[in-house]
Amino acid sequence: MTRQSFIQGTLILILAGMITRFLGFMNRIIIARLMGEEGVGLYMMTLPTLFLILTLTQFGLPVAISKRISEANARNDKQEVKKIMVVSTVFILCSSIILTTLLFFSSPLITKHLLTDSRTIFPLISMIPIVPLIAFSSIIKGYFQGMHNMKPQSYALILEQVIRVVLVVIITRALLPFGVEYAAAGAMISLVLGEFCSFLYLFYTFRRSSALKVHQNLPKILANSKNTIQRLLSIALPATGSRLINSISSFIEPILVTQSLVIAGVATNLITKQYGELMGYVMPLLFLPTFITNSLSITIIPSLSEMEAKGQVEATQKRLQQALRISLVSGALATIVLSIYAAPILKYMYGTEQAKPLLTLMAPFFILLYIQTPLQASLQALDYAQAAMWNSLLGNLVKLSLIFLLASSPQFGMKGVALGMITGVVLITLLHYTTLKKNIKFKMSTSDLLKIGLVIFFTTIIGSKLYNVHSHINTFYSFASTLFILCIVYLSLLYLFKIFPKQELKQIPLLNNFFK
Repeated sequence: MTRQSFIQGTLILILAGMITRFLGFMNRIIIARLMGEEGVGLYMMTLPTLFLILTLTQFGLPVAISKRISEANARNDKQEVKKIMVVSTVFILCSSIILTTLLFFSSPLITKHLLTDSRTIFPLISMIPIVPLIAFSSIIKGYFQGMHNMKPQSYALILEQVIRVVLVVIITRALLPFGVEYAAAGAMISLVLGEFCSFLYLFYTFRRSSALKVHQNLPKILANSKNTIQRLLSIALPATGSRLINSISSFIEPILVTQSLVIAGVATNLITKQYGELMGYVMPLLFLPTFITNSLSITIIPSLSEMEAKGQVEATQKRLQQALRISLVSGALATIVLSIYAAPILKYMYGTEQAKPLLTLMAPFFILLYIQTPLQASLQALDYAQAAMWNSLLGNLVKLSLIFLLASSPQFGMKGVALGMITGVVLITLLHYTTLKKNIKFKMSTSDLLKIGLVIFFTTIIGSKLYNVHSHINTFYSFASTLFILCIVYLSLLYLFKIFPKQELKQIPLLNNFFK
């Protein structure tokens, strides 16, 4: 089986993430153009239900599978690998049957009383087949991640998005004459069919590349898998807890924001407008670089798990340093650009600069968000998943409390919401870092932090000068040109300060010959 290094696997996932983000953006544009605001509303209203069902169905197993298979592979324990796959498959099968059946029979109740629009039953029913498809796909993805092979997952993601974009035009357009609710169901069907093709590809690749026969001797394997089940659940339960905490927090947040701003005396229509600016304009921009850190998080779990299984303490520390350095470097550029160029970015992307104060306030602090995900993945990889869950719980409780206290004060208003979110990000990141420092004596390299700090400092100065040039010309071409120059300056400074050692750069295919 093909195996990639940590850097190679991360780069493969980053490239796939870039492609799928672009295709996903195209998909959203197509849906919006075909169905209009009402159809998009029906489609979007059902997605939180889908995400919740998927969280419960998968039960945190993808992370647990990746970690435990990596450990078993490091010991060359093929029997344990088979046990992990069998136990996971049986669990997913049972949870899929139970939850999809429950969803099917409760859909009229959900659409009428919770979603408050009975027309959402069409996309809600249409999405049911996707639950077992994604659940079983996640098992295979976890297997390949544990074997340090990121290519199947990357190809499957791109395949799913391509098929989805093609089919959403055909199916949605065909169903639109029957009503927007049918068009929304058509958009959901295209999602299901895209995921079905992705699953078929993953299953075919798994059968072709793996000698495992999961279906053989099932009763015997399950009877002797008590220890395997316990080891999987020790990761899966806290991972599910963390995801549920974030889901519940996301559910409560808009309710809390609305009620707090009402207490502050803000008009209802203004609340909707300001919250729309925050969640629709600012947050997507702040989360834009996370496809890089998410890729790092996927690759770091099997990497650290294997090192831990082999007792490679020093290598574990170096891998953590490497992952956080990459996260900081990728996040720092986004932070600089969003802080300096907030107004033109908002203007050219959304046609308004209204959200500039919120973006410039939040961007400098959100650099910590870009190292938060790798830190959490590292805790899960090193068997501190429960600590990561409690950190998330505490951070979200503090965030929600501050949102209520600050947003309900007339002097803060929507700025109070932003400050609460900032505090949550900073607190959770610091708690994750402190947990690693306490348990494995991990400490970020002072030399790396100093060099990255200098790169940020000089790039910010040059970026401010370039922004002044753009302000005098004030065209899209001047904006694009100054951004391009700033990126070149940033990359040059990274090279000048030797942020990345040559041995790391050699693992990048395009730079391999250059650094020989």
